[in-house]
Amino acid sequence: MSTQATCELLSEDSRTKVWRWSFESGQATGMHIHEFDYIAIPISGGKFEATLDTGEVLDVLQEAGVPYQRNAGVHHNIKFVGAGNAAFVEIEFLI
Repeated sequence: MSTQATCELLSEDSRTKVWRWSFESGQATGMHIHEFDYIAIPISGGKFEATLDTGEVLDVLQEAGVPYQRNAGVHHNIKFVGAGNAAFVEIEFLI
């Protein structure tokens, strides 16, 4: 099993990009910085860990269908620590 989560670009236009992130237990996004404001919509929900650029680790519980929004500049790695699989859709606002 790869430790890298799968990321698929679903849609793109001049205003938004829509991504689907898919995880198996233990997989992560890798450390990255969000260049744009975004909304994430969990498909399955599940337990994640967010490791910030400061080294701080936060427990995150996503609920299926309950969106959350973040501002540009977030610098983190997201790791799925639950059992089975998890997925969420992420919408970036390019303008």
